[in-house]
Amino acid sequence: MKIALAQLNYHIGNFEANTNKIIDHIKLAKNRGADLVVFAELAVCGYPARDFLEFDEFIELCQSSALEIAEHCIDIACIMGLPIKNAKVAGKDLYNAAYFIEDGEIKATVKKALLPTYDVFDEYRYFEPGIQFDCIDFKGKKIALTICEDLWNINDNPLYVSNPMDQLTLQQPDLMINIAASPFSYSHDDERMVVLSDNAKKYNLPLLYVNQVGAQTEIVFDGGSLTFDRAGNLLNEMKYFEEDMRIYEVMDGDILGHTPIDHKPLSDIEQIYGALILGIKDYFEKSGFTKAVLGLSGGIDSAIVCALACRALGAENVMAVLMPSKYSSDHSIQDALDLVKNFGCMHEIIPIKEAADTFDRVLEQAFKDLPPNLAEENIQARCRGLILMAMSNKFGYILLNTSNKSECAVGYGTLYGDMCGAIGVIGDVYKTQVFELARFINKDGVMIPENSIIKPPSAELRPDQKDSDSLPEYDVLDKILFQYIELKQSSKAIIAQGFDEALIKRVVKMVNNAEFKRYQTPPILRVSSKAFGMGRRMPIVGKYLS
Repeated sequence: MKIALAQLNYHIGNFEANTNKIIDHIKLAKNRGADLVVFAELAVCGYPARDFLEFDEFIELCQSSALEIAEHCIDIACIMGLPIKNAKVAGKDLYNAAYFIEDGEIKATVKKALLPTYDVFDEYRYFEPGIQFDCIDFKGKKIALTICEDLWNINDNPLYVSNPMDQLTLQQPDLMINIAASPFSYSHDDERMVVLSDNAKKYNLPLLYVNQVGAQTEIVFDGGSLTFDRAGNLLNEMKYFEEDMRIYEVMDGDILGHTPIDHKPLSDIEQIYGALILGIKDYFEKSGFTKAVLGLSGGIDSAIVCALACRALGAENVMAVLMPSKYSSDHSIQDALDLVKNFGCMHEIIPIKEAADTFDRVLEQAFKDLPPNLAEENIQARCRGLILMAMSNKFGYILLNTSNKSECAVGYGTLYGDMCGAIGVIGDVYKTQVFELARFINKDGVMIPENSIIKPPSAELRPDQKDSDSLPEYDVLDKILFQYIELKQSSKAIIAQGFDEALIKRVVKMVNNAEFKRYQTPPILRVSSKAFGMGRRMPIVGKYLS
């Protein structure tokens, strides 16, 4: 039996595009001699469709698309994911399901049993778990088909009390197929590899796994579809961050033509780079946008975002706006201009001194001769935000936010100023990782000016200002933030690791007090295991750990 794994980039709710893409790959797989072609979880509608799933018409369009696709499954079968209605009144209205289609007809339906409701997942909000498990009969073989999370209830600390494969294995299947929508994080590929390998070993079956690829607003899917032999050895690894389709021949419990290989993952920074490029590209293409604008200060954060945007969208589609204040150094302006020259993007220079001075005069009476403080600094940042949004409105540019995760965490940013934008490009990238990204981008030649990398970070909103005036050094701060945010450690637990008690309490308090700001920031491209946004839900007025 020849099985094609089609790793594709879907567009949520774009039924015409998704359907045509699936049909095209059915034809391609058929022409290449495949007997069965396998598509990802919820491929028909895209994942995660979220509250689109509450619209009856949306579900009906999924079904009509499936029927259209079925017409092309002649002399080739297919497996694809989609939401279907629950015929029973009791329980949720939908199932997260997969159709097995053969000879133009839907021959079998598999319903996802284990519904993740953690981090970015919220499947039990919409779906009823499947409770009946049957193998699919095809060409004299039995296929144990599962959907994503159905294979993850293995090893230590299982999240669920049941396991679909424990039931399916009683029917003596010949192979396992798992269709997934498994989001990217730079630590997830190793975990995924272990879970899938352990399933193949536990059930003594070859495993073919297909994942989605592409970005859906803040969530990035990295692809990397996999095949394993019955001993859990990795046999083949499909492309990451790209569409791909490969055909595997399965005979007598073996995947032919492949010998075990070692998983050689890209470095964390290479993975982050690939995810951010894909995230920007898909956000623009799927939203129908073409041109981006950002504020370019000469600092490393905006330099990284500009570089990524140029590579994702083309430099000709990126507008960098330099907005020097009266505190900006000549070197910062030159650093920004050098970056513009290196990448070849558009640029404008719009000083903000006159605008900021005007606001100072307008507010002079209301401020009652009080000394300058954070209010005047934030006015400058908001002048920049106003200019960038004006450019966006006038020319149809989409504003890229340039705040990093360290700043987002501790609230080191100005609402309606440097925190505005349509998409947060590096809001899940710690400052220390930003420096690593700069070195990675410069690996084949200097594109980001060296001075942008080595100079002390500064908002340049007051004389001789440096980030370290307000924050711990980033190499210390980021270690604390990682323990608190990604590892969910309490302040007491972090202090026990040897960190200064006063510093830990200060940092944790800053993180918690900035929650109201993060509620008002743009969606952030997710590259870590715990990103700000839909995957981290904290009360704004909570007292715990503050």
